[in-house]
Amino acid sequence: MFYYVEGTVALLKQGLAVIDCGGVGYACHASQNTIGKLKIGARARLLTYLNVREDIFELYGFIDEEEQSCFEMMIGVSGVGPKAALSILSVAPPDRLALSIITGDEKMLMQAPGIGKKIAQRIVLELRDKMSKEQLETASSVSPVAMAAASGGVNHTQEAVAALMVLGYSQAEALQAMEGMDAAQMEAEEIIRQCLKKLVKQ
Repeated sequence: MFYYVEGTVALLKQGLAVIDCGGVGYACHASQNTIGKLKIGARARLLTYLNVREDIFELYGFIDEEEQSCFEMMIGVSGVGPKAALSILSVAPPDRLALSIITGDEKMLMQAPGIGKKIAQRIVLELRDKMSKEQLETASSVSPVAMAAASGGVNHTQEAVAALMVLGYSQAEALQAMEGMDAAQMEAEEIIRQCLKKLVKQ
């Protein structure tokens, strides 16, 4: 079991980073998020995940523990394989992925090649309650404006978060108030109303 590989970046291309470790090149499948932070000729350390299927061994590399954790959570979802998980991480790095899951933003996930509506819905449904405290805090650092721009528009949950922030609540407080709601199926006004009921009681 490889925990990480460390060495000189020998090759970078779409979805692949080769790390030269003592004269041996380790080919690691990687997201564009990871590849974008590497430079050929520079030293790098990638955390790894070894995928074994039949007689094929595939190594996946991650720039940090946060990305690795998101990858491992996603491949635990039925129908989501390693390649699909990397595809999602390439369009939605960990902070945006966490916010997409918390707010039920399926459209963001569907921007990844090969990810359809059913898989996106399954990821949101199965992972919403598995987000760690750290991932929730990371998600709260993404502005609603940036999230809307990335997903190609504003959904009701993002509208609600923005409105609550105008009322003086932090984004973290707004997201916490949404926990347990089926926000993806609600209008923005109803989300705001339900959140305010929770927030005024605190």
